[in-house]
Amino acid sequence: MLKITPYLGSLVVIVSLGGLWYPILGYFMFLVMGTLFITSLFRGRWFCGNLCPRGSYFDYGIIKISKKRKIPKILSSMWVRVPAFTLMMALMMYRISVTFAAQNTFELIGTILVSMCLVTTIIGTMLGGYFNTRSWCNACPMGTMQRFIGGNKHQLQMDHESCVDCKLCEKVCPMELKVRDIGNNPDCIKCGRCVEKCPKDSLSF
Repeated sequence: MLKITPYLGSLVVIVSLGGLWYPILGYFMFLVMGTLFITSLFRGRWFCGNLCPRGSYFDYGIIKISKKRKIPKILSSMWVRVPAFTLMMALMMYRISVTFAAQNTFELIGTILVSMCLVTTIIGTMLGGYFNTRSWCNACPMGTMQRFIGGNKHQLQMDHESCVDCKLCEKVCPMELKVRDIGNNPDCIKCGRCVEKCPKDSLSF
């Protein structure tokens, strides 16, 4: 992960709460969406593990209250993720389109973006608190979009000959992936924790 990663979580609080008084903060969401779209073309879900403010919020904030229960597999099911992505995008576009008939369109769009950030953050906080911290990331609509765009990019590599099967990599994976079989797992967020934890330097990107 990047050196700035631990500090990005504060942006979620600023946008979600500060945006209630200053709706213009909601436009930060467009910057996030644009950045994750561009990075996903080359590195898949790398944004999730390195630049995502909500991911940082989970890793360095919610982790303090998380019960760290196993993430339900249904959250990573496409039967949940695709409808969630479709519903979120459709709802956002509909709400934004309605505002064009109003005089204060700019402020209303900001309010819509803030409300989306706040609602998804509350859901993510509840999931991360009751289950493991990155539970929301398994079903995240934006993460799902990155998976479809560049899920086969920048994949984790493993030297199976040097691997001693200690499973330390799997214990630190925030997405609870089977790292040793990760070959082409499109939901790897490229946070690098498994690489840092491996005692034999068997993992690399």
